[in-house]
Amino acid sequence: MISVNIEKAALSLPQLINSTLKNCEETLIVSDVGSVVMIDQIEWENIQETLKLLHDETSLKALLEGHKARDRGIKPDAINPDEAFYDL
Repeated sequence: MISVNIEKAALSLPQLINSTLKNCEETLIVSDVGSVVMIDQIEWENIQETLKLLHDETSLKALLEGHKARDRGIKPDAINPDEAFYDL
């Protein structure tokens, strides 16, 4: 993760944005009152979707059952994303 102070970020915001997008790496902008993380929008949306799924009891249960099955060497039948997420 790249870390810059707010003064440097203000002077080089376009370059920081390009670097964040190009390198798929978060950028930490630090100030005296706190810090923020700059991240690619698609990555942010993916994180939000993951959190949403993990907060859904049915989705979380299915994920955990899948991990347990893989730990036992059981390979589940594959389905495509449309089949997996038909109800979303």
